Amino acid sequence: MTAHEAAHQWWAHQGVGANVQGATMLSESLAQCSVLMVMEQEYGPRQMRRFLKYELDSYLSSRAAERVQELPLALNENQQAIHYRKGSVVFYALRDAIGEEKLNAVLAEFLQQWAFKGPPYPTTRDFLDLLYARTDAQHHPFIRDLFERIVFWNHRVTTAEVRKRDDGRYAVTLKVHAEKVSTDGKGKETEEPVDVLVDIGVFARPPGGKEADEKVLYLSKHRINQAETTLELVVDELPYEAGIDPYNKLIDRDSGDNRKKVTVLQ
Repeated sequence: MTAHEAAHQWWAHQGVGANVQGATMLSESLAQCSVLMVMEQEYGPRQMRRFLKYELDSYLSSRAAERVQELPLALNENQQAIHYRKGSVVFYALRDAIGEEKLNAVLAEFLQQWAFKGPPYPTTRDFLDLLYARTDAQHHPFIRDLFERIVFWNHRVTTAEVRKRDDGRYAVTLKVHAEKVSTDGKGKETEEPVDVLVDIGVFARPPGGKEADEKVLYLSKHRINQAETTLELVVDELPYEAGIDPYNKLIDRDSGDNRKKVTVLQ
């Protein structure tokens, strides 16, 4: 909370958004973006899952309470579950996709353009136009899904098996399911082709250990472009669990099934 309020010295007290749809993305969501970077530096990237999952689940549970309609982040009308909770996940996913250095450069340029100025005030369109202009075109569909549409990436692990190899290492067979769904503000859903660059992770834990004690054995991005995918990975130690998007960086309606405890085969 302290980091969030301090961040308002930049997002709202320097750059003031126009009083139109999406205005709170330029204040509350950007303040949450700053919070996430502070938290990650303080506690490390592996500790971020707990907070991201809390934000994600809070957003998802609030969707059903919308009395009129849900709007994309860039058009939200002071909807707190969207500009706070969803905003956190969106900006973390953006940073993960384009890199922190690029995101910081875009934010600095945006603030340089608009800080301490009177009307006309900026809108989310100004921010997104700058973001598109400063990022590679390969990221633009994903950016559009994050900010201008309502999209869910529904991922789950269906099988996680491990077998010890003759050389002492461990072969992991990971089967994952992936789907992408877009929805309008009234909840009408449309299934879309799957094509996402997403983290695949394999983790170890000491006996009796918890998630906070886990050790990363493998963590890398894979392009998943079909509903069912089988991955064969090799790690140096006996894994405890494996997962797709294991740190809950994407907007997934059931983030609890992204990880699965491995089955050890003899």
